Amino acid sequence: MSRRILYIINPIAGTKKKNSIEEIISKQTTAKKISFDIVHANAAGNYEYLEDRIQKENITDVVAVGGDGTVNHIIASLRYLPVQFGILPCGSGNSLAFAAGISKKIPKALDIIFDGYTEYVDAFNINNKFACVLSGLGFDAQIAHNFATKTKRGLLTYTHQSLLHF
Repeated sequence: MSRRILYIINPIAGTKKKNSIEEIISKQTTAKKISFDIVHANAAGNYEYLEDRIQKENITDVVAVGGDGTVNHIIASLRYLPVQFGILPCGSGNSLAFAAGISKKIPKALDIIFDGYTEYVDAFNINNKFACVLSGLGFDAQIAHNFATKTKRGLLTYTHQSLLHF
């Protein structure tokens, strides 16, 4: 069966613009002769509407292009579908990608998507909320919550929130 990849790009993840990432994705995926499409993430973080498209278009892989929040939302919405998930880390936080050994350099991360192997990822529900990467209690949870409400992203904003609450 031939592969068909759906890249879901979160344009507000991290601190860098995503235009060059789209170009790199297009160039490298085309060079591998893999069918693909690129869509943008939605603000609600709900991707259940993609289920029909994934089945109709025989999409085999869904790749989250963003940080931990983007990854968590996409996998939560599509976790029961028979697709492989990949990550191109470009968010403010990329814990799961780094734990999995995925390079933050997009060309290298794409090589893993194309040539790598798949592994299961632990996930769980807490108070009926799905988490495959994001969970925290107390101080950590408060910082993550406040960080999510900020328009400015990156380590500086995260550090600032940490110091404010410390």
